[in-house]
Amino acid sequence: MTKTLKFVYSIILFITLFLVAKNVDALKKCITFEDCPISKTRVYKCLHGECRYTIPYIPKVPKVK
Repeated sequence: MTKTLKFVYSIILFITLFLVAKNVDALKKCITFEDCPISKTRVYKCLHGECRYTIPYIPKVPKVK
């Protein structure tokens, strides 16, 4: 029973290596920043002909005592 579980566990780990290491060309081609998608949580910029995203900086507001 334990040998079977170890075998199944090792097969699952082996298969996930291929799923995680998959190289996906998910960058959208652009000419200007207007070609990039609009998102509420990310800011997209056109860099070197590809849309790249950054997380917007939200400054911390000091607490008023």
